[in-house]
Amino acid sequence: MPLQTQFRRKTIETFTVYRELVVVMVPIAIATQALAEFGVIKAVSPWLAPAMQLFGLPPELALAWLTGLLVGMWGGVIVLFTLVPTLALSSADMTVFSTLLLMAHAIPVEQRIVAKAGPNFWATSIIRIAGAMAFAALLHQLFAATGWLSQPMAPVWIPAAGEGGWIGFFQGLAKTLVVMLAVLLTLTWVMEVLRAAGVLDALYKALAPLFRLAGLRREALPFTTVGLLLGISYGSGLMLAEVRRQPIEPRQVFLASVFMGFAHSLIEDTLIVVALGADLTSVLFGRLVFAIAATAAAAFVLERFATPSSVPSDSVSRP
Repeated sequence: MPLQTQFRRKTIETFTVYRELVVVMVPIAIATQALAEFGVIKAVSPWLAPAMQLFGLPPELALAWLTGLLVGMWGGVIVLFTLVPTLALSSADMTVFSTLLLMAHAIPVEQRIVAKAGPNFWATSIIRIAGAMAFAALLHQLFAATGWLSQPMAPVWIPAAGEGGWIGFFQGLAKTLVVMLAVLLTLTWVMEVLRAAGVLDALYKALAPLFRLAGLRREALPFTTVGLLLGISYGSGLMLAEVRRQPIEPRQVFLASVFMGFAHSLIEDTLIVVALGADLTSVLFGRLVFAIAATAAAAFVLERFATPSSVPSDSVSRP
């Protein structure tokens, strides 16, 4: 097939996928913003406060994590710096809190996008939140036992809150949707060029041993790689397109979703939290190692105890 024809076909597919992502994202984002505006998140957060003891964090940070969990990482970060003075937290505290945010944020939006490709919303959400809590608790125990990163955190910069309320929300949402379309189209076109040039084959061959440790096979590499580097929304968008273009084993789609939940946007999100005072080794390499180990454990459980038909999935997500 000529490259020009392939570009046209991929562009049409991308717009189709993008329309479906918008239909998912916008209502959920508006509903989540309403929860924040009407004080529901703030009212619920005290119930989560005791859990902060698992991570050695002040109970006030329950509101920051719950905000990040529902609204998104930026919301959680801004609430963090609003609630707690910078000098009151150590580098270990910031690293632990960052892992919670990095691995579990914007759950209603991101996991509903994942569900469009097949995996069950509740199963992947619970796994992602439980994994974030487990990794954060492990880091806390490590830091407490060794005294590592016990010095006061030293952020390179502190984010300022943008315009609040519904006006700021809709401005941010519009910007997100525009950027998402631009990135999805660019990814689609660049991947077609790289595929035609044979670069993708070389990249996947290099990454295959890493993903093989997590139980992921070659057919899951394209969208898992995009999710790993750029984020769940982009990786899941490509995953949805691939699932509809060719048959992919549901188990592989589920494992790719689990892996992306633990390790996604490895570049941008990591740079953000490191600038805020988190430890690079923990939030980058530690998170990647945990993602591989946790996904491998999920693969073992599925291989040992589950049949293909019993893989958690949202049947309504399939075309």
